[in-house]
Amino acid sequence: MRVWFDMTAPAHPVVFRPVIAQMRRAGHEVRVTARDYAQTLPLLERFGIAHTAIGQHGGASRVRKLGALASRTSAMIAYGRRGRFDLAVAHGSNDLALAAKALRVPEVNAFDYEWATTQHQIGCRLARRVLTPDMIPAARLRRYGVEPAKLRQYPGLKEEYYLADFEPDVGVLDQLGVERERVLVVLRPPPDVSLYHRRSNKLFPALLESLGRREDVQAVVIPRTELQRLTVRALRLPSLVVPDGAVDAQSLIAFADLVVSAGGTMNREAVALGTPVYTTYGGRLGGVDEALVRQGRLRPLSDPRALELVKRPPGAPQLHRRDPGVLADLILGAAA
Repeated sequence: MRVWFDMTAPAHPVVFRPVIAQMRRAGHEVRVTARDYAQTLPLLERFGIAHTAIGQHGGASRVRKLGALASRTSAMIAYGRRGRFDLAVAHGSNDLALAAKALRVPEVNAFDYEWATTQHQIGCRLARRVLTPDMIPAARLRRYGVEPAKLRQYPGLKEEYYLADFEPDVGVLDQLGVERERVLVVLRPPPDVSLYHRRSNKLFPALLESLGRREDVQAVVIPRTELQRLTVRALRLPSLVVPDGAVDAQSLIAFADLVVSAGGTMNREAVALGTPVYTTYGGRLGGVDEALVRQGRLRPLSDPRALELVKRPPGAPQLHRRDPGVLADLILGAAA
């Protein structure tokens, strides 16, 4: 089978890496397209996943987003026509959903946050199969045209599948110049360019200011964009570390004492790795985060003073590993 994966955000190479490996071992031919956004292309290169770069992110403006969607979809249709694919797969890429529909290629639309309404009204309605964690109530997806015959849900977190073969590399601490005696905090800024994150997140700047001046803390900021990188560096706060490019974020989280993130994937990676984690997300929580908060595995943060800044006891991360073959089978089943 010829399978086409499209990756439009930095989480996607991480999520699909083991799934692609499973498919290739089973004899399927896999091709990858990717959008030039944040660390998406560098991560594909780091994982050794060959890919064709098509298009860029449209930025925060709705008009520019629509323009980028139209131009990239057109280029994707041309690419897909040459590829003669049997199946298309993405984690919330409307570019692929539109291109696959135009080419009459069955498409799998995976995601784990259900309130990206504009995205899902397109992606879910055009997909042959919708793939989500079972923590998302199925009833919430019916507004997007997702009936039981179209929906497949998997147990646990997607992070527990792609971290199944993970072994942390302590070398990331030396690479970043981390001082082991200080409390290590990993920070992820809010997704400023996402349509579903329109509220100004005033908590995160306060968090940077608070942690950036503490002598007992070293806070590594993992920016989403180059603008975020430059903005944080311009603060010149002595306890903030801002990497030059993509880093082994999973190993960093595994050895961290604490994670604070305004997004979703890094929060859930921390949960999967057993690292204490707070969310500063300013939008509506999805079913996955709601469940993690109920379970006490994710803590909402409204005041930087509420952080428990203590060193964790040494030891290997307590990782719950799940078989990525489960996801591969659910995806390939959409071509039947």
